[in-house]
Amino acid sequence: MYFGPDTHDAIIEYQSTESRDERNEIYVSKIRNAFEKLAENLIYIHNFSTDRNHFHILKSDTVTFLFEILEKFDKSKGAKAFSYFNVCAKNFLIIRSKKRIKNKMRHVRIDDQDLSIREKNEIERHQIIPSPEDNLMKLEALGMQRDLMVTIREKLTNKNEILCMDAAITLYDKVDELDFLNKRALFVYMREISGLNAKQLSVAMSNIRKHYKELIKTSHELDVFRKHF
Repeated sequence: MYFGPDTHDAIIEYQSTESRDERNEIYVSKIRNAFEKLAENLIYIHNFSTDRNHFHILKSDTVTFLFEILEKFDKSKGAKAFSYFNVCAKNFLIIRSKKRIKNKMRHVRIDDQDLSIREKNEIERHQIIPSPEDNLMKLEALGMQRDLMVTIREKLTNKNEILCMDAAITLYDKVDELDFLNKRALFVYMREISGLNAKQLSVAMSNIRKHYKELIKTSHELDVFRKHF
């Protein structure tokens, strides 16, 4: 818990005093370490930097950015400090990554010693390596889709529909392990996992689709499958 309730309270304490010396003491002793750890985790987890020197520069810039927006956190909105600064830091890193990739793509030499064999092969084939922010957005979209599936699962009461939805969630979690990804293959996987026959599975899927349509009527944000695919 490097960024827990104590850090949240310290940020509120920081905002409540006008003394520059007190603010500096609070930041250094109670907040800075949490900002540094948050920046490190985001950079590592989402692969925003693989170069040691660039990592330290990016981390320092991210921490500086978080320090500059300390005043903008509004506790009255009910959000936790971690959630607020985590989103801000992530967006900052995405923007920085886009700028860096844009500049890098303008000037690339195939004999650059810093390029890996994989990067050289990608350049020779004129393909674009997915950027960290694209990978991050893809992961977030996948998370939203799974959350929606779980939400639908909680609304089901019919045994066959529950078995069908459990099978769908299992497939979703293991999609990278599947040998074939087409409609027929997925139907076979679903049938094997759920234990339902073809007719039972078709009926269950049809009813589940109705639940999905009802959900997206109340909020377009829930229409994650159509939005991202």
